Amino acid sequence: MTVISRTETFLVPPRWLFVRVETESGIVGWGEATCEGRSETVRAAVGQLSELLVGRDALRIEDHWQVMTKGSFYRGGPILASAVSGLDQALWDIAGKHFNTPVHQLLGGHVRDRIRMYGWVGGDEPNEVADQISAQLEVGLTAVKMNASGKMSPVASVAEIDGVIRRVAAARQVLGDHRDVAVDFHGRFSLANARRVAPLLEPFRPFFLEEPVVPENTHLLREFTSSTTTPVSTGERLYSRQEFLPALQAGIAVAQPDLSHAGGITEVRKIAALAEVYEVQLAPHCPLGPLALAACLQVGFATPNFLIQEQSIGIHYNQGAEVLDYVVDKTPFKFVNGHIERLTGPGLGVDIDEAVVRAADKRGHAWRGPVWRHPDGSFAEW
Repeated sequence: MTVISRTETFLVPPRWLFVRVETESGIVGWGEATCEGRSETVRAAVGQLSELLVGRDALRIEDHWQVMTKGSFYRGGPILASAVSGLDQALWDIAGKHFNTPVHQLLGGHVRDRIRMYGWVGGDEPNEVADQISAQLEVGLTAVKMNASGKMSPVASVAEIDGVIRRVAAARQVLGDHRDVAVDFHGRFSLANARRVAPLLEPFRPFFLEEPVVPENTHLLREFTSSTTTPVSTGERLYSRQEFLPALQAGIAVAQPDLSHAGGITEVRKIAALAEVYEVQLAPHCPLGPLALAACLQVGFATPNFLIQEQSIGIHYNQGAEVLDYVVDKTPFKFVNGHIERLTGPGLGVDIDEAVVRAADKRGHAWRGPVWRHPDGSFAEW
């Protein structure tokens, strides 16, 4: 029987929320409902949504998704979407284990044998950027992503603008012509700043420019995409097809839904199909844990318009635990020429060390994003 008997959540360092769904036959599915800085709130939402699942057939994934997202008069938002995401991933994991096949096989089979990966690099000064990129190249990656800047004034100074250019120039020098650097504006730029900086970065051929405006200003995206020849990406803070549609219509080149924020595997597959109509590539956001990463990869192996996958092994956020610390067999996540080979295990293809997870949950975490302020004391986007 695939009847759901119970659900559990685990708040584990450094900043993740794992979801465990168990069936009466003993099949266990895992998912990740992390919402950075709000995971305790999502935990409560998972508990509430679980009332809709316990006692029902785990294999009715689409029906569960419909009920979880639409069964309340008040819908949407990152908290609900993240809770649905973790449960949805766990249901797909159960389905794969039930049929003894990887999730991507249930999604129509693999369209590629491996997925290109990239990692995030920090560094406030050009030499620090260069050093961090060199470290990523040493572990086998061929692409990286960096923040364009730290805190930015609403109308940037010459020094702020030149700082962005110098850092990206340093990245290109280390990477050469055959590797890639994506530049993340992180919603820190005003539209004026973004439009001013983008043409100055074009000589360095960024892979893409990410989140040039905050998501609530998606109506401004067209003005930015029309101001640069560099591919533009966004989507980590968009949670549904409906929210992605205006961004797609504005001319983005890369859609970046987060499998732990945008309704899980079920919704992201639909976002990918919608993106394909606009000749937009999929590159899921994933500075998270092993379950979110595995879910992204399963979608990637079955999605024709899939570009590249973010991963957070070694990222600065990972204090107290690393991505693979909760995984029994780490070998499927080994980088081979900058790629991860197709996952062949059943379900999400990742074996979670449950004892380690339960012990980590006792420690828990209370991760919060920083609050930045401008020199005059006013709020600044992080």
